[in-house]
Amino acid sequence: MSPHPSPSTPRPPLRVALAGIGVVGGGVVRLLEANRDLIARRAGRAIEIVAVSARDRHKDRGVDLGAYRWEDDMGALVAADDIDVVVEMVGGADGPALTLARQALSAGKALVTANKAMIAHHGLDLARIAEEKDTPLKYEAAVAGGIPVIKAIREGASANEIARVYGILNGTCNYILTLMEREGASFAAALASAQAEGYAEADPSFDVDGVDAAHKLAILAALCFGTRLDIGAVTASGIRDLIAADIREAEALGHRVRLIGMAERSGEALYQHVQPCLVPADHPLAYVPGALNAVVAEGNFVGRLFFEGAGAGAGPTASAIVADIIDIARDEYGPAFAMPVDSLDAAPAADAGARIGKYYVRLVVEDRVGVLAEIATAMRDASVSIESFIQRGNDEGDDVVIALVTHECPARAIGAALDALSASDHLVGKPMLMPILAL
Repeated sequence: MSPHPSPSTPRPPLRVALAGIGVVGGGVVRLLEANRDLIARRAGRAIEIVAVSARDRHKDRGVDLGAYRWEDDMGALVAADDIDVVVEMVGGADGPALTLARQALSAGKALVTANKAMIAHHGLDLARIAEEKDTPLKYEAAVAGGIPVIKAIREGASANEIARVYGILNGTCNYILTLMEREGASFAAALASAQAEGYAEADPSFDVDGVDAAHKLAILAALCFGTRLDIGAVTASGIRDLIAADIREAEALGHRVRLIGMAERSGEALYQHVQPCLVPADHPLAYVPGALNAVVAEGNFVGRLFFEGAGAGAGPTASAIVADIIDIARDEYGPAFAMPVDSLDAAPAADAGARIGKYYVRLVVEDRVGVLAEIATAMRDASVSIESFIQRGNDEGDDVVIALVTHECPARAIGAALDALSASDHLVGKPMLMPILAL
């Protein structure tokens, strides 16, 4: 890394190219224009957009792009001599976004991206290229939108051994769960509202099935534990099978339902899982409303760190992207994952079935004699002890809702009990299983 010029020598502007001018790209343009002078003072030099590229140059994006060179071919951004930084906002784990990222880094140009899927799947390869070329790879906006959690963990907490990292990593799911809490809405009604408000896509699978949160968790785990990114080791289940009764029963137990991504060491192995959980009502995560995100990291010297804020949207995501550009302008960068790629551990996946905890189990069953005995037998045979048991009518059908809380047991034991019950003719739909977190 080159030393800074003397303070009396003005530094040349940092020249930026934007690839993909959607909602976030428009936000980056607006932010760089609105705060131009402030950003230049903080960066120690001007930051100038030189060129932009997107699929349709005639689309109305709500910002004036006339002052910037338009490139129909994104590859031209890499080949241009007047560009120092490429900002990738195309999206997708592979395809044009990955090609552009590899080409930019290989050409020695700094890369800034908000692409969580690409980083989760290919971050190690991209980091290796960045190290070989001594050029920055920055991705603050890929996790939790405008919350500066990557910087905080990578730099502010870098002296700490992190015990675990967990949090609410998907705003769409949190918005849906908030509506189900506040209005008693069904999952389907809450999802429809989220789509109408623009919080959920027409196909919400990426969000409600936990895939988006899994990408973010894999990135956080690599940073926190010094391990190699391994998206294949992250298991995920979403909120699609929740019903209104689950929210009510959780509240009666003094908890709230949240989709939680959690990663922690288990000896030399690493546990990484995304799933709906019961969070104690007095924990800060229980108070995170709407589409906000929140991340908790627990360090051995710093203690518990809590980060909360907007996890998506044009403004927050643009804020994170421009913060990365400012770091590059200051020559403040290092290994993408806090240490060189060759120093990252290859942690095996922990045995999730061995994790001990209490569980909430909800079953919808036919109102028939013998059903309760069938459930008790399945639990007994799997060595699962029941702490509490509630039976209520089902607001969403004519069947019966049974909610139970187990004593502490291995996850594989409760899994075995549910496998046995899956063969029952009296079971309606899929059971819901949620860990009751002790945080």
